[in-house]
Amino acid sequence: MNAIQTNNLSYRYGIGTPFEIKAVDDVSLTIEKGEFIGIIGHTGSGKSTLIQHLNGLLKPTDGEIIINERNIWSKNVDIRSIRFEVGLVFQYSEHQLFEETVFKDIAFGPKNIGLSEHEIDTRVRRAAEAMGVHDSWLDRSPFDLSGGQKRRVALAGVIAMEPQILVLDEPAAGLDPYGRDKVLSKIKEYHESSDTTILLVSHSMEDIVRYAGKVIVMNKGGVFLYETTDEVFRHADEITQIGLDVPQITRLARLLKSQGIDIGDDVYTVERAKERVLELFN
Repeated sequence: MNAIQTNNLSYRYGIGTPFEIKAVDDVSLTIEKGEFIGIIGHTGSGKSTLIQHLNGLLKPTDGEIIINERNIWSKNVDIRSIRFEVGLVFQYSEHQLFEETVFKDIAFGPKNIGLSEHEIDTRVRRAAEAMGVHDSWLDRSPFDLSGGQKRRVALAGVIAMEPQILVLDEPAAGLDPYGRDKVLSKIKEYHESSDTTILLVSHSMEDIVRYAGKVIVMNKGGVFLYETTDEVFRHADEITQIGLDVPQITRLARLLKSQGIDIGDDVYTVERAKERVLELFN
């Protein structure tokens, strides 16, 4: 079953003015339920504009958006219900925290759905556990927590609504290495324990290759590549040409190949490089 489908999706800012820009250009994508998709692209490539269409924050200039086999802009579809199905988490999501306790912040979304107090409590604790938010934090002010802890609280607040699709725009931006790894590993664990479809937008190739099964490469508002992670990194030269960087280990593999030591065109993790190098000696 398809979770997300876009048909010839286009979006223009500033229509009818001298500053008109086509931010998304004729994008057609199909994402199956339960997939973990990475989205990469340089600044201005259309990544953020694209994902804001998925829960109806933006309405297409042209084309269709189909979520769980429903065109979200059809007259018989309640766009509010779509926003509960598609959870969208922006960069620096901790800036959206405002309640006096962590519990109340995580509970805000479930309350808006109209759930019972018992169900709200259950969801808050389940989401908190999924994001590594300790029980001892629930009665504390979210503003007493560290940056990484706040980020996990904000993520838990979206997860508590139990969206079928979770869209994350740079969820680890600005965090130190420990905080970054903690947030991303919790997202990966959540994906593995649920049927949730996850889209992860990131400028970090290393993050994308560690967590995503498929990758969408955006360029100039369009889809440059959409393949499995293995296949995308076979196109390292083309990716570099459009202004994106590839993982350091991929650059090393290409350098080795130029020196006559070929460990493959699909090396993008240290673990895979290690396996391939060891194979040369067996």
